[in-house]
Amino acid sequence: MAMVDLKSPEGTVSGYLAVPKNGKGPGVLVLHAWWGLNDFFKGLCDRLATDGFVAFAPDLYRGATASTRDGAENLMAKVDQTAAGRDIVSGLRGLQSHPRVKGKHLGVMGFSMGAFWSLWLAQTLPADVATVVLFYGTGDGNYSRIQAAFLGHFAETDEFESPAAVRDLEKVLRTTGKDVTFYTYPGTTHWFFEKDRPDAYDAPAARLAWERTIRFLTTQLSGESAGD
Repeated sequence: MAMVDLKSPEGTVSGYLAVPKNGKGPGVLVLHAWWGLNDFFKGLCDRLATDGFVAFAPDLYRGATASTRDGAENLMAKVDQTAAGRDIVSGLRGLQSHPRVKGKHLGVMGFSMGAFWSLWLAQTLPADVATVVLFYGTGDGNYSRIQAAFLGHFAETDEFESPAAVRDLEKVLRTTGKDVTFYTYPGTTHWFFEKDRPDAYDAPAARLAWERTIRFLTTQLSGESAGD
């Protein structure tokens, strides 16, 4: 449960690593929202470890975080997209080769900006991403080669993601024949899952989304936990 430099053949990436007390588990890559790798996302990795997963969140902002929307927007605008993609791939490869991770097929969980990157990763490395959990984020692309199962959590009223965009993503993912389940949470807005966003946090919705997420990850990655 600490910041580490995770090494892989693809390179080294700094981020937060959390390992279950029993020592091993399936790997889950956590991709943070535009706030950066703050205490909430580190705590999320700890929660995943408590439920039996080895969780790693790459620090896409290289140490910077923001607490205001203006600050977060500024940080996101400054990100080198190529470098961020490289860090994400390095994070995935580092998890795959980590001695505490069981199996090579990983779960990916992304929030808003991180959800966009999760979709990108599922398209870029389809053979390596077994599951994707999206929190209030969509993205375009070519999904014809994806192999992942998808779980999506979306707000009823979202200034960043329209209902049409969510429906369109769900439709295109379903055309691949993969397992796709999207939920919309009544009365919620963007960031409803993040406890450190008091203007948006919805405790009942967040609790339900978490229960659904753990059930989904456990079911989808159960083969990994029994494998190599």
